[in-house]
Amino acid sequence: MTTQPTRAPTRAGVLRAAEKVAAILPPTPLLPLEVDGRTIWCKAECLQPVGAFKIRGAWHRLTALSEAERARGVVGVSSGNHAQGVAWAARRLGIAATIVMPCDAPQVKLANTRALGAEVILYDRPGGEDRDEVAERIRAERGATLVHAFGDPWVIEGQGSVGVEIAAQMQPLADGAPDLLVTPCGGGGLTAGLALACPDAAIVPVEPEGWDDVARSIAAGEILPVGPDAPPTACDALQTLATRPVNFEVIRERCAFGLGVTPAEVRAAQRLAFSRLRLVVEPGGAAALAAVLAGKVEPGKRTAVVLSGGNTDGETFARVISGSD
Repeated sequence: MTTQPTRAPTRAGVLRAAEKVAAILPPTPLLPLEVDGRTIWCKAECLQPVGAFKIRGAWHRLTALSEAERARGVVGVSSGNHAQGVAWAARRLGIAATIVMPCDAPQVKLANTRALGAEVILYDRPGGEDRDEVAERIRAERGATLVHAFGDPWVIEGQGSVGVEIAAQMQPLADGAPDLLVTPCGGGGLTAGLALACPDAAIVPVEPEGWDDVARSIAAGEILPVGPDAPPTACDALQTLATRPVNFEVIRERCAFGLGVTPAEVRAAQRLAFSRLRLVVEPGGAAALAAVLAGKVEPGKRTAVVLSGGNTDGETFARVISGSD
């Protein structure tokens, strides 16, 4: 069985991924939140075993590998959430995993990835080192399979299982599937997966300001990279330089626009998620909620917001919650 990512992701693949994920993990909670008199539904992916939705795509991808591919191991590239997802799936399946991670990744993400048994190889993101080149060199040397964080059809389908769960949960709670899905967006794996999972819902990707390449790509009708003057951002999980064609083919058909959020808006969303939902949400994971709270997207009749991750250093989160950061 070949598993080279030469095909397009499909809704049928999303449904298969959802079945595979449901066989090993319970659905994450879908929590109501009142915003300006309207109820939105918050999908708490921060409560996954690895603290983020990335476990879904990793599981779908690794379980699709042949025995020969499993024996040669996998290589991933990630600032931390995809790293933990791949490491978790690899340990469960008995596959050797090597993860290329930035040297400035949050310590909690580095520590958790190593604790799951993966080999971590650091690259110099601030110095401009190309992580994909590092990963490709390792992949070629070892004959391993690259498990891309977002530009892979199996990964996209796996992330789309979030949408399958949301739709099933909202049927009894909100009298129907979502008509609007607001989601954090880095490379576009989750965005594309949600679009495939929920074909009747509007999909709005949200990125940190200065890293809004997907939003600009949607507006331009072609893939545009992050600008050379992109500012530092606490949303490390959303720091991707450009989306991939396999993602953009879905996104440009389904997303009318994308949004950007400021650091202050992200921190406000983190504080509200903690005070009202009792959830720890990392900066990138709070981006979609930040856009709703800031009034940048108007909730529909049945709106779902993805809280995509909760992996943040304790001291950093404490400063955000106290308002000192």
